[in-house]
Amino acid sequence: MEVGDLGRRMLAQDLTRGTGGNVSVRGDNRVAMSPSGVPYEDVTPDSVPLVDLDGEVASGDLKPSSETPMHTMIYRERDDVGAVIHTHSPYASTFASLNEPVPASHYLIAYIGREIPVAGYEPPGTEALGRLAADTMGDDHDAVLLKNHGVIAVGPTGEDALECAMMVEYCARIHYQASAIGSPEILPDEAVDDLRTMFREDYGQQ
Repeated sequence: MEVGDLGRRMLAQDLTRGTGGNVSVRGDNRVAMSPSGVPYEDVTPDSVPLVDLDGEVASGDLKPSSETPMHTMIYRERDDVGAVIHTHSPYASTFASLNEPVPASHYLIAYIGREIPVAGYEPPGTEALGRLAADTMGDDHDAVLLKNHGVIAVGPTGEDALECAMMVEYCARIHYQASAIGSPEILPDEAVDDLRTMFREDYGQQ
């Protein structure tokens, strides 16, 4: 049920339109992947295909998202990732189309890293795009912009990945608005690193 719920929440948060974007949740060596072309409102547990970490379908009658190679590439590279969300959120996608990273003009960038970097362009649904996304994300970022495309965000759980995707859009919007008015002040790397540690270790009810 989590894949469908995350997709519907992604839609409700204006992070995509229609059937755009995709969601996956990892369980051991299997990945529950949103089905290709199915409206999020119609996604049920029975309609969610399972794939292995190489992207091969393990069970399910429906075809998984065309972006499965990007999701499974990230899972193979990052053992700490339990969910991946791909959005087409408008402010973040604007910076992706400009090939411009979003800097630390707001402290909530620390949910993602020191900035939101841009991965180069490769056609959607290809292993090459997955490789670019995984390499650009590395171990130091939890989201990247996909040039001329959108956003990929990750987290240890589906809830964490969705929150990361929302923070990407929020920080992109703040930076866009601040840049339209003047020259935003950018936080130094050391301050963002401290915030990132705080969010991971001390923030909330942990």
